[in-house]
Amino acid sequence: MEKRQKAGTSVEEGNTVTFESLFKLSRKTFNYICSLVKDAMMSKPTNITDLSGKFLSLDDRVAVALRRLSSGDSLSIVGESLGIHQSTVSQITWRFVEAMEERGLHHIHWPTNQDDMKDIKSKFENIRGLPNCCGAVDTTHIMFCLSTADPLSKVWSDLEKNHSMILQAIVDPDMRFLDVLAGWPGSLSDSEVLKSSRFFELAEEGKRLSGEKFNLSNDTELREYIVGDSGFPLLPWLLTPYTGRELSDHQADYNKRHFATRKVAQRALARLKDKWKIIQGVMWRPDKQKLPRIILVCCLLHNILIDLDDGVQDEVPVTHHHDPDYGQQVGDSTNKSASIQREKLALYLANKLPPNVP
Repeated sequence: MEKRQKAGTSVEEGNTVTFESLFKLSRKTFNYICSLVKDAMMSKPTNITDLSGKFLSLDDRVAVALRRLSSGDSLSIVGESLGIHQSTVSQITWRFVEAMEERGLHHIHWPTNQDDMKDIKSKFENIRGLPNCCGAVDTTHIMFCLSTADPLSKVWSDLEKNHSMILQAIVDPDMRFLDVLAGWPGSLSDSEVLKSSRFFELAEEGKRLSGEKFNLSNDTELREYIVGDSGFPLLPWLLTPYTGRELSDHQADYNKRHFATRKVAQRALARLKDKWKIIQGVMWRPDKQKLPRIILVCCLLHNILIDLDDGVQDEVPVTHHHDPDYGQQVGDSTNKSASIQREKLALYLANKLPPNVP
């Protein structure tokens, strides 16, 4: 009979190569995560054991939770592989999610330091020349099984006829999440999700993206903004690509630069799903009240790997296909002042914006 791996064996006894291949993160990062959740996870209950009656330490419990989140395997498969009951896997994983919410939320935040924002703008500009860009926004669908007899089946059914929950994320040039929103049903459009978000409210009130402006010419200033695909509305603080077939040269050039810049958000979401596979495939009838919190914790873990400069994550293949079976949406609104701002930016990038010297 094949010997089952006990929870914690790879943490306490395994070598570094085995540890990193199993958890896809460094021991340094693992230790930091343990220190982050220690008090919250060990406060209650303390008598959690494996099938042989062995007490599960903090390292064991964190290892169980990370295994569940990163493998995407069912509770029974994870439990069998680690030698613990599946109900214990569920209990530990949920306590870890709660602990991360209590102690790890600071790993996702909008930059308040002007130097940090300048660094973000500089890195975005270095991609393909877009000045004063502060972030890239995108959405992805977390799919799950849901009975068609469920009274809310149509609400959760998206355009591709899958049942899904939407995650909206704004990222920086290093694929770090600056703002996330999860929980809205897949039937909503990208535009609807954006307009329901706290970020939208803050941006409209001038409490986001209201920092230093960039001079395109003597009488033309470019405010701070984020970029998103054509599924989002064109707004003064959210620039989208031009649509249509008959684009001018400077508009086509702008679109190429825009795509290269916003692709960082696609890559971040693809890496998130590839790393934390619990949200990658089709989940089996998850608790839709708990799922947004699980998604949030996966985003926190994603950022922790970046914040701690965890080299192991660099070994994960990076693609920008996080929703391979979903078509491109088209936004439902265009703002006149935003259209003018986008056109002036496109002309500036093509060196065609008149200087307007007095």
